[in-house]
This record gives sequence, structure tokens and C-alpha cells, in this order.
Amino acid sequence: VTLASCSTLDAEIKSQIGDKTKQEQAKLVGEVAAKRAISKNIEAVVFDRGGYLYTGRVAQVAEGARAAGLKF
Repeated sequence: VTLASCSTLDAEIKSQIGDKTKQEQAKLVGEVAAKRAISKNIEAVVFDRGGYLYTGRVAQVAEGARAAGLKF
């Protein structure tokens, strides 16, 4: 069951990404996803990187989520 989700295709984010790099977009996705989770009283999560290395955009999503207050 998916409790909260976010992507660069969401209308809320699409208007904000403009000329940002892919890593900046990933960080924004992390921040918005964290805000959506926190609004549903979810404060701690497990970050599953799906086999991808913890660098680049994957790390930026995690960093954005942590900056917005999500714990993992």
C-alpha cells in the first residue's frame, strides 16, 4: 500500500523544476515526499534505494527528505 508518493510529473513540482538540474529536482522531490508523509503522521521511514548506488540523484532524494524532517 502506497501511503505517500511524489515525482517530477506531479503538477505541484512540475511548475517549480523549470531550469533546475536533475539533482536539484531530485532533492525537491524528496522534500515534497517528506512533507506529504509527515502530513499523514508518518515521521520515520526505511529508504529502499532499489539496488541503486547511494550517490547522485538517489542521495539527493534522501537529503531532501531529511531536510524536510523525515527520519530514516
